[in-house]
Amino acid sequence: MRTRLLFVLVVALCTCVRAQTAFSVLLPESLADSALDGRLMVMLSTDTSAEPRFQISDGPETQLLFAQNADGWQPGSRVTVDAATAYGYPVASLADLPNGTYQAQALLHRYETFRRADGHTVKLPMDRGEGQQWNLAPGNLLSTPVQVTITDGRAGPIELTLDHAIPEIEQPEDTEYVKHIRIRSELLSEFWGRDMYLGAHVLLPEGWADHPNVAYPLAIMHGHFPSDFGGWRTTPPDTTQPCVYSARFGLDCYNRTVEQEAYDFYRLWTGPDFPRVIAVEIQHANPYYDDSYAVNSENLGPYGDAITYELIPEIERRFRGIGEGWARFVYGGSTGGWEALAVQVKYPDEYGTCYAACPDPIDFRAYTVVNLYEDANAYYLDSRFKHTERPGHRDSLGHVSSSLREMNQRELVLGDRSRSGQQWDIWEAVYSPVGPDGYPRRIWDKVSGQIDPEVAEYWRENYDLTHILQRDWAELGPKLRGKLNIYVGDMDNYYLNNAVYLAEDFLRRVDFGGEITYGDRAEHCWNGDPTQPNAISRLRYHRMFIPKWAGKVSELAPAGADLTSWRY
Repeated sequence: MRTRLLFVLVVALCTCVRAQTAFSVLLPESLADSALDGRLMVMLSTDTSAEPRFQISDGPETQLLFAQNADGWQPGSRVTVDAATAYGYPVASLADLPNGTYQAQALLHRYETFRRADGHTVKLPMDRGEGQQWNLAPGNLLSTPVQVTITDGRAGPIELTLDHAIPEIEQPEDTEYVKHIRIRSELLSEFWGRDMYLGAHVLLPEGWADHPNVAYPLAIMHGHFPSDFGGWRTTPPDTTQPCVYSARFGLDCYNRTVEQEAYDFYRLWTGPDFPRVIAVEIQHANPYYDDSYAVNSENLGPYGDAITYELIPEIERRFRGIGEGWARFVYGGSTGGWEALAVQVKYPDEYGTCYAACPDPIDFRAYTVVNLYEDANAYYLDSRFKHTERPGHRDSLGHVSSSLREMNQRELVLGDRSRSGQQWDIWEAVYSPVGPDGYPRRIWDKVSGQIDPEVAEYWRENYDLTHILQRDWAELGPKLRGKLNIYVGDMDNYYLNNAVYLAEDFLRRVDFGGEITYGDRAEHCWNGDPTQPNAISRLRYHRMFIPKWAGKVSELAPAGADLTSWRY
């Protein structure tokens, strides 16, 4: 009797133990003729409105992602993704995946091998014209979504097959006004050990062809990867297209608003009173992100020098730019705001004025909500007894939709070693020294959030813009007075206004001569226009900052500068 009872008890216990969920992904020989490296992802979604690859986000609407590295994956073989090998977001382990019915999709984000001039060999996802977007990158392999059911009693892994590659992206064609250039960078090619290119979309001023003897100022807009010149449209909005609602701004038919603003800019640009300048949007996507932050970096290479001394002069040579620092001005928002301020500070003689809207953290005492020099942990408030997470994203009323830890967890799943192609990882790739393995040294442990003070000190001396301004103001001040302008909403979604407050404390004390303006209850990315809601002002960078510069350039240009020939 005792033996029988023991047997029944063991059987009962076994039926309560859940079989581990696993996936087996096939790389067909038809999709590869040699071994592949990359990040293998399995995505699960309960939302059938779109492919799972388009439903991974920081917000509460996110679906599920599990991923691991695939090194030397041979065509015709399978790779198993399970709790022992994969890390997940927002559910950290496949062992904790809830039962249910999902749409499942696999994707291989392909890596290339780079043998850099610094002696390190690294594997990274090269941009392929999409602006470093893992779910859109041409050549990435993926499976057609299929329905799967997760149950406790399932035996064996769920099989998925990579069955197609993301196609190439069609490049934009030149028009009467918009030209596209692409140059091989000697500086970057030497660093990366392979051919590397920089590009730009160039908007020519009205009358450019009719004034062959006129040289023009350069209006350089920094920002995320532009597929073409943004905010430009030569025809009225297409009212045959269905209206698209903007959840962010609570506006219906926002797609038509965007098109109307682009068309209005075209009419202003070609009208009689708009300043005649050459407007430029730069393409500098790289193996870590959709742009380089326009500065030199141990991990990315000399992008600052390459843009300033190779790309910009080539644009001026081809399209008759004036070619002097006073006649180049920079502007942008968010990443572009940081870049505009950074190049003005780091290349004060090469650029004449900057307009930085909602810039990424310009003082690392307020690295969003983290003080990198005093806080011990990035994810949690310092406390002996509490474990309070720091917020990562808020709305204009302060409601938090994701924590800083969650945002970094998503990045770690998308790619280890700062290879996610996302925001926190690119800051790390740009600002950090190279680690012993050839990848960026972590500013903090990606899982625990523990900050590395040695890396933080490197960041301070090389990329903390407020610290650099304070440290070097005796030299920089005479060159920058009147040229630094900063705008940010006081309810920026990413708390970027916090760093601006700290920068303002210093700049006001030294009478810097520029503007610092805050938008009341304005979210990311407010650009300084108090007359328009954020939904509109964010679409008006060119039409706002170009006239602003033209109205002030006479105060900043050197004696004898040509301020008239391009004003026709």
